[in-house]
Amino acid sequence: MGRHGMTLLSLNIHPGIQIDLSTAKTYKIHQTTKMIQGSVLYIVFLSLGVKVGVMAAPLCTTGPAGCHRLPLLELFDRVIQHSARIHGLSSDLHTVYEQFFPSSENVIGGRKCPTSSIPTPNSKDIAQSLTREELTEVILRLLTAWEGHLSYLHDIMAHQQDFNTYSGSKALEMSDLVHQLKNGVQIMTQRMQLLGMISNSLSSMSSAEVLDTPFLERSMSSDHDLLYCLRRDTDKVQSYLRVLKCTILPEHEC
Repeated sequence: MGRHGMTLLSLNIHPGIQIDLSTAKTYKIHQTTKMIQGSVLYIVFLSLGVKVGVMAAPLCTTGPAGCHRLPLLELFDRVIQHSARIHGLSSDLHTVYEQFFPSSENVIGGRKCPTSSIPTPNSKDIAQSLTREELTEVILRLLTAWEGHLSYLHDIMAHQQDFNTYSGSKALEMSDLVHQLKNGVQIMTQRMQLLGMISNSLSSMSSAEVLDTPFLERSMSSDHDLLYCLRRDTDKVQSYLRVLKCTILPEHEC
């Protein structure tokens, strides 16, 4: 049994979730490659049913009546925990897909991600060299891009005969998780601005402004790329949030 808890007939995708692979094996033996892909993606998006309940209480910037106003440290801890869970889920999804359709070695170095147009630091040292505003903006741009891309994935899956409505709903659910994280980071950013820790000069952006349209158009033929890029970018977001926390609150576990 490996790190992901895989046995001959089942696979533990996430704590509390086990997927029976016997049906997928039957498809693999008796169906065409196209139908296998539909079955595999059904399994992949089935695991998106995990609820990430990090933001249990409303997170308010100014603390009006009925809202639980959290300290900045707890806001950081919550969004970091949320990002870690999303990254863990995206990693598991990528692993499941790779077990059915291993990517060739010569493809890995040539992948193009839908967020490739967003400049991102490729090391902790470079991330630490950015201003607080710059790093916050990178985080928000990545989340905004994936929020739109996952919504697009849901839309195109709804029109693909190889996928059913249930699979499409799981893609939309993943989009909702990313949307929750983006909202949490925005609330945290507003708190830092109110405390004078960062300036109010962050540029606003919409999903359309950061989406890579050519990538979207070929995404259904690039499932490896999509899942690989999602795993990569959720890891980046998690790392950048930790760096930002250490920059803003260096006295706490840094």
